[in-house]
Amino acid sequence: MLDDIDRRLLRHLQPDPGIATADLAEAAGTTPAVCSRRLARMRDRGILKGQEAVIDWHALGYSVHVSLRFTLDKTQSNAFDIFIREARRVPEVLEIQTFLGRVDVRLVVVARDMAHYQHLYRTRLLTLPHIADIEALVHVASIKAEEVLPI
Repeated sequence: MLDDIDRRLLRHLQPDPGIATADLAEAAGTTPAVCSRRLARMRDRGILKGQEAVIDWHALGYSVHVSLRFTLDKTQSNAFDIFIREARRVPEVLEIQTFLGRVDVRLVVVARDMAHYQHLYRTRLLTLPHIADIEALVHVASIKAEEVLPI
């Protein structure tokens, strides 16, 4: 699937996705032309899905970060689909994950402050369909938050 050149490119690309192609090629020990072709091939194969900006939400005035764990009332066959469709409509929901087990869905939510979160919780989150149980975990600190694979 991946050869040594691809792995070297990914090792250098992960911590710095905005690195210039020439710099990436030099760091990986290849030419810019080879680097460009390899990156394009990895994009075409779905290995590289894109680049993203990592935003410090706190710096933008969002000081509350909450993880909400939902257990859904699954007596309706489309409960998951309806719940997820409605959760996607809440702009403060940054991430939606589904699980097998006691918890069905987890939402990552940001708010400007606790008053904003309480309003959001009462008016948008508690009104999501098919909720059987909900648990809120307020984020205190991020100890490790990286997605760099040991390639």
